[in-house]
Parts: sequence; C-alpha cells; structure tokens
Amino acid sequence: MNHIQQRIDAIGAQRLLQMGRGIEKEGLRVNDDGALALTPHPAALGSALTHSSITTDFSESQIEIITGVHQGVQACLDELAEVHQYVYQVLQTNDERLWISSMPCSLPSDENIPLGRFGTSHIGRSKSIYRMGLGHRYGRRMQTISGIHYNWSLPGVGSEEYFGLIRNFRRQAFLLLYLFGASPVLCPCFVQGRPHQLQPLGDGQGALHLPHATSLRMGRLGYQSDAQASINVSYNHLKGYADSLYGALTQPYPAYEKVGILNPGGEYNQLATSLLQIENEFYGTIRPKRTVQRGERPLHALRERGVEYVEVRLMDINPFDSMGISAPTMRLLDIFLLHCLLSDSPPDSPAEIAEMKHNQHMVAERGREPGLHLQRQGKEVLLTDWAQEVLQACQPIAAALDQAHGSTDYSQALKHSQHLLAHPEQTPSAQVLAAVSEQFGASFKAFGAAQSQWAREQTLARPWNDALTAKYQQRAAESMQAQKDMEAADTGPFEEWRQCYMSPEHLVVS
Repeated sequence: MNHIQQRIDAIGAQRLLQMGRGIEKEGLRVNDDGALALTPHPAALGSALTHSSITTDFSESQIEIITGVHQGVQACLDELAEVHQYVYQVLQTNDERLWISSMPCSLPSDENIPLGRFGTSHIGRSKSIYRMGLGHRYGRRMQTISGIHYNWSLPGVGSEEYFGLIRNFRRQAFLLLYLFGASPVLCPCFVQGRPHQLQPLGDGQGALHLPHATSLRMGRLGYQSDAQASINVSYNHLKGYADSLYGALTQPYPAYEKVGILNPGGEYNQLATSLLQIENEFYGTIRPKRTVQRGERPLHALRERGVEYVEVRLMDINPFDSMGISAPTMRLLDIFLLHCLLSDSPPDSPAEIAEMKHNQHMVAERGREPGLHLQRQGKEVLLTDWAQEVLQACQPIAAALDQAHGSTDYSQALKHSQHLLAHPEQTPSAQVLAAVSEQFGASFKAFGAAQSQWAREQTLARPWNDALTAKYQQRAAESMQAQKDMEAADTGPFEEWRQCYMSPEHLVVS
C-alpha cells in the first residue's frame, strides 16, 4: 500500500488529469423482432473503410462506434452518446436498432452471416478477405460476439511500464469479469451443432446458461482458439512480445495451409496460411497498441515507436445501460489500470500464464459461485479474498483521482465495486440472468429485443439539433469521397499488393 501511495503521489495531479481514454463499441444491427439485419451497412452512415467514428467489425451487420481520446470520462461518454444518436436516427429508416448484448441475437446459418464489405481498394479488399479467413478458421457465429474496448494511456509512460501494466492486468483481470461480466446466458442458435456444457433455462428452447457465469463471451465458448493456444506470447518486454507474434504471422500453419489462399474458383479464402493472418487476429484480454501510419503493419509500428496505449478487450456490453457502459464503470477501469501500472510486476512464466487462463475460464463460467477458488503462484485462493486485496490496494489511487478532479466520483465507483463483491446477486451478470428468467419467460431473444428497444428510446430522447445532423452528414460524405479517392489511387494487381503487404519485411524495423 505504501509504495502505491508513493508512486501515485509521484505522478501528481496534473498528469492524472491528462490521462486519456477512448471507447470502441461493437453492436449487431437487428430487426424489431431481434433477428440479425441482413441489409448492407447504411450509406447514410458513410464509408465503413474511412469514417473515423462509424465502421463495421466482422460482419456487414456489426456496427462499431469509435470515440476520440478524451481526458474526461463524461466527455468520452458524451461523444459515444452523440454518435449513437446519429446511428439510431439512420437505422430508423429500416426500423433497425443495435443489439445491446455481447452475445448475439437470433442468427441465420453460418454462411448467411454477411461479411463486412469495404469497397474495391486494395486495403478494402484485404479487410473483407481477412474476415473471410476468420470465418473459415473460427466460424462466423463466433465473430458476431460483440464487446467494448477501452483504450487507455497516461503521459510519460514507456513501453516497459506498459508491459508491466499488462502483466498485472492479466493476473487480476478476473476481478473485471466478476464486476462487469454481463453475458451469462445466450441464444441456443449460437451453439447449434457445437458441443457445450450449458444448461437449459426453462425448457431450454429460448436460452442456455450457466448458473454462476459472469461472461460466457470470455469463456470457452467465446473468443477462444485452440490454434492460438500454441502461441507462447511473452509479455515481459516489447521484444519478446514482438518476436512471438512475428513467428505466428510468418510461419505456415498446417490446418490453414489446407484452406489455402485461393479456392478452386480463384476467389480468396484468406490473406495468409500462417497461424495469424494479421496482428488483429490475436485474441487477448488486453493489447499493447501504437497508432499506425497508412499502409503500416501494427507490429512494425510497435517495434519502431513503442507502446502508445493499451486496449482493454474483456468488457461486456451492459444491457442495462443505454450506451453499454457507464461513467462509474469507466472510472473503476481508470483506477484498476493505474493500480496495474503502479504495482510491482514481476516477469510472468509459463506456469503463471497457465494459471491466468485457468482463472479466466473459471470466473467467466463460475465467477459468482460461492466459495470459488482461483490459482495464484501455485496455491489456491478464494476469489473474494483476492478481489478484496486488489480493491483495498486501489483506495489511495481513487483518493488521488478524486483530489485531482475535485470530486468523490472515483471513490464512489470503488465503493460500489466493493459492494458488488459482497453482493454477487447485484452484479450485471446476475441481473441479466434474473431478468431473462423472471421477466422474459426464459427467452434471451425477448430480453435482448426489449433492452435494445429501451436503449434506442433512451438515446433518441437526448437533445439533438440540425447542426449535429449536418455535421454527421458532412462526415459521412467526406468518408465516402475518401474511399473513392483510395480506390482511384490504387494501381497494379491486388495480388501483388497483398504479397507486398503481407511480406515479413513489413513486420521488422530496418
């Protein structure tokens, strides 16, 4: 506790006020009955390739809303809400809305889930081919899972310090799954034809669940890959991390070699036959990140210029918040990330990495189970004891942030988290499970449709004016023109471009 107090004091209020955060929020477009919308990405939203705030993720039906970097929590949320409001206004044309849950809505057969389309430029084509590859490798249903990414930075922090933060985050990420997991139940269509150990809710026709689950999205049925489990990624320093990813990006993987780059008809199956097509394919609860220049590979950017910020990737969408995330949740993330940064962070080891994966699965699938034990340094420890230790150590950080901001918001967020630790029935995951079971006849689809309609109404009720409409229409038009300019500028065959872009030479610093 003392060394954390000393380190938070050394940062000072001025640097704390310069902390940066931004949000990326995914959401499936659905019809009013809760089924996946199969319409194209609305042209009125602009180009999914070049718009800075509104794009698509895996599917053409999966909108991703991106905020800029903000030094204030409320300013970040305000931008998130404003972009949402414009999106909802456009979606009203087809009576569509965004699905406000991490686990997907009612889905068509795998092959009928539409891949994201980004135009005819070389980079646009590569994005669609990458998604085709994801479908071949993991199935399209898994890719429709949605979440919230929290991008976070602090001025003056270098790569080695960020990697220390990442190691501690991975050790203690179980706490965030317990506090904010909101996907304990899913639509049976998601696991159709797949082995699973889920239990029926009610008659099982409308929902499957695990009774103490927090985040099925982060469990064995979510973003997991047996193939990627073979990647021995080191988070002890930038070089080791980069070297391990380099191998996964450049060495052929037998199962993906069988898929091939092209199908017999000459169409692309995937970008590469390596274990990872590109860097973004690597799954993880947190990533080191660096803004890339046009045409630059992310791994090259990291190697050349170091870590700029971290991307927290394990946050579920909260169906009880119209934006999917609240200000108190963001403040707790700020506190937690500072705690991970300021705490001692010894090197990880293969044994500890195995413990982390075990703990993630345990908490994702059984996190609210009374008396649940996790593994720590070869010993068993009660989840509640370990979580209480972490939250207790966060108190001086919350106090320092309160002092810097002249409020009690951070301490209140921390107190609420301590309350949830003592009252698991009040966590988002427990509330979701109770609502589906008790209010919606054990139908996940009915719950999701109702909450999605509620979120749309809440968002559209916010103040709006013609100037905002004009702003977003202008941004949409500019993004469409930018895409046309990119398409006009591309020369030469796409295959030549692909081979050049995928070349291992673009992953290293000369």
